[in-house]
Amino acid sequence: MHKTEISEGRQYHIRCKPGDLAKYLLVPGDPERVPKIVKYWDSASEVSYHREFRAFTGTYKGVPISVLSSGIGPACMSIVVNEARLVGVETFIRVGSCGAVQDYIECGDLVILTAAVRLDRTSECYIPLEYPAVANYDVVQALIQACEELGYRYHVGIGCTTCDFYAGQQRPTFQHSQNSNLIETLRKANVLIFEMEAATLFVLSSLYGLRSGAICAVYANRIKDEFKPGAGEENCIKAANEAVKILNEQDTNKRSIR
Repeated sequence: MHKTEISEGRQYHIRCKPGDLAKYLLVPGDPERVPKIVKYWDSASEVSYHREFRAFTGTYKGVPISVLSSGIGPACMSIVVNEARLVGVETFIRVGSCGAVQDYIECGDLVILTAAVRLDRTSECYIPLEYPAVANYDVVQALIQACEELGYRYHVGIGCTTCDFYAGQQRPTFQHSQNSNLIETLRKANVLIFEMEAATLFVLSSLYGLRSGAICAVYANRIKDEFKPGAGEENCIKAANEAVKILNEQDTNKRSIR
């Protein structure tokens, strides 16, 4: 065994112990998005804040809920999944931002991912590329229902998770010939967006028998060269919070049938 606990089951990076986090966990990348999420809750208290990992636990419409920021990139998301599962988290929802690679997707729209192209590199440390990165059906359905009930413009489909924001997403850099046709290839394959965490989240959740999904606000359109940071963030947050309430209702109904 190679322990990552520092004391009383408290995990090394996220600094949470069993009981600190609810079974439903929202995962934004940006720690500054955490207070934006909890302002819609009935109650909330800060559990930990270490490096990029900031956590709150509380209730949303009576449902126990937590939020934990992951920082940027797939390696950080791996830390979140590996450590949060050890303290009781069962369902993860990424609450992120993204860049569209389809011209019909507008800045401010929301994108719900059903799966992700595995250019994250991190998930390859766990299992070969032939293993799919897919979201959990229950989580996808809850996010769709939340967007429908709230009246938000949204898209559902496949994203592409990259390990790098610049050359990895075909932005001008020192050298990026390896990815020179990436955007066009993804566009033709009906991939919707670039982002940097979902594939890792989906793969690890599946491997551990957990549920996960992702909803992202579109900050950029790479085809139309538009960039609007913050566009759709509030709607993305509201939809994710509401999806937890919906999931809890569904989970409660399933348990009563059994």
